[in-house]
Amino acid sequence: MLEEKKLIRFDWAIKTVLRDKANFDVLEGFLSALLREDVEVVELLESESQQETEHQKFNRVDLMVKDSRGRFTIIEIQSETESDYMERLLFGTSKVIVDNLKLGEPYRKVAKVVSVSILYFNLGTGDDYVYYGSTRVTGLHTGNPLNIRKRLDSPDGSFTLRKADVEKEVFPEYYLIHTERFRDEIGSDLDEWVYMLKNESVPESFKSRNIDRAREKLSVLKMKDPERKRYERYLMSVPVERDIIETAEAKGHVKGFKKGGAFLLRKQLECRFGPLPEWACERLEEADPVTLEDWAVRVLESRELEDVFK
Repeated sequence: MLEEKKLIRFDWAIKTVLRDKANFDVLEGFLSALLREDVEVVELLESESQQETEHQKFNRVDLMVKDSRGRFTIIEIQSETESDYMERLLFGTSKVIVDNLKLGEPYRKVAKVVSVSILYFNLGTGDDYVYYGSTRVTGLHTGNPLNIRKRLDSPDGSFTLRKADVEKEVFPEYYLIHTERFRDEIGSDLDEWVYMLKNESVPESFKSRNIDRAREKLSVLKMKDPERKRYERYLMSVPVERDIIETAEAKGHVKGFKKGGAFLLRKQLECRFGPLPEWACERLEEADPVTLEDWAVRVLESRELEDVFK
């Protein structure tokens, strides 16, 4: 097998290359494989964290496109775990809906929104690497879907009613792609794109729509010197920001342990020796986690309060 050419990271591509209309075909290929239909991107819209510098916004990158069917698709890349992630996705799709319905317009003009998350961390547990979610309206007792009819306007002013798939046509849809769970086993067009997202390369044998364009346009070797230097600075910033996050998390764990440990030890001391004097409270506040652990052991064998703090 020929050596696979290295591609630029997809988060950097979203910041730079894929914002060029000439490169919409890469996005079209990816979205076509994911949504299982031909997608034509017609417009790139402002999203929450569009940035063009080599500096990240703590590992979050996104863009939003509008396709020929009028759908809005948010593509987001997330490298580190985030609390309330699902709630933020819901807020993001809801905001797009509200922002794109003018005051006084009929609700049938509500925007259709698709949210695509490319994750480089494990969000929850499960046995798959791509998850899908939407809203279904079903019978509480039978489980059968409620048949909804939707108005379809004609150019002459008349209209007809047709059966509507509210899950696909009305409510927001969510796709969660866990790249780290993908085992590099190719069984579909989407698998070829997930392989690219995970390994930053596209084997010559891949044949899904426009993935050859991705191989060509995202090639590191084709980058001009100024762009390559910006990209290299970006790659250097990735581990630095990750280290900042991990350090902050570690400090938070230590602080939380210290606060909780001091509180529990104080309760133990009060149960054993009664209300604590001010000097003992100050010692507890100033102690590090290791010292607190030592004192917790001494509580069991000390007859006097002073013996605990020796």
